Amino acid sequence: MQIENGPIPRHVGIIPDGNRRWAREKGLQVFEGHYFGYEKLKETLKWLWELRIPYVTVFAMSTENCLYRSRNEVANLFNIIRSGLKELLNSKEIHEHGVRVRVIGRLEYVPEDIRLLAKQIEEITANHNNYHLTVALCYGGRQEIIDAVKAILRDVRAEMLKLEEISEEVFTKYLYVPESPDVDLIIRTSGEERISNFLLWQSAYSELYFCDVHWPEFRKIDLWRAIRSYQKRERRFGR
Repeated sequence: MQIENGPIPRHVGIIPDGNRRWAREKGLQVFEGHYFGYEKLKETLKWLWELRIPYVTVFAMSTENCLYRSRNEVANLFNIIRSGLKELLNSKEIHEHGVRVRVIGRLEYVPEDIRLLAKQIEEITANHNNYHLTVALCYGGRQEIIDAVKAILRDVRAEMLKLEEISEEVFTKYLYVPESPDVDLIIRTSGEERISNFLLWQSAYSELYFCDVHWPEFRKIDLWRAIRSYQKRERRFGR
């Protein structure tokens, strides 16, 4: 495999777009598109772990998805997420691979049982350190930055932090997953070419790869092409 001879991204972000369009094109219900999208995510995570990519962040649902899509669609999405977290909770692979799981976002918009499941999976994987899977749920990059600013202000008021001490490194410590490195590569499917409020702080110097296939049809060769594209780029980080 050619890509094994080049640099492998340490942190990959995935925007799995196109589930609804794929379902309509196949004559299926929208919830079926989301279900097949979930199955594809499980397969893709295995491919990423085969490449020994230690950090993966998946954009499961945006804040806007949670608040503004139809009640039926949001309920179906929550059902899939609920099933997915239960599957993770009982997964031998998560422990065999040493995967630490986090769920981030405005979880106040999420049903209580899903919040409890998220807490459970975070607790039982807290000591794993080989791989890191972050699920962005009811998440927005702007909201994460606002939450970080509020936390910094609280610490300044409590005299736990001085204004002159605030730097990029300090700010990063107030993000949802402060120890997670910046994203090296963001992959978005379905042909859309934007990052849609995903990991805004962490993606300042990310390489972006836009793939024309809808997410349920994403193949291993599509992932390899994304990695090859990443390997061909000269990363200067503004220098």
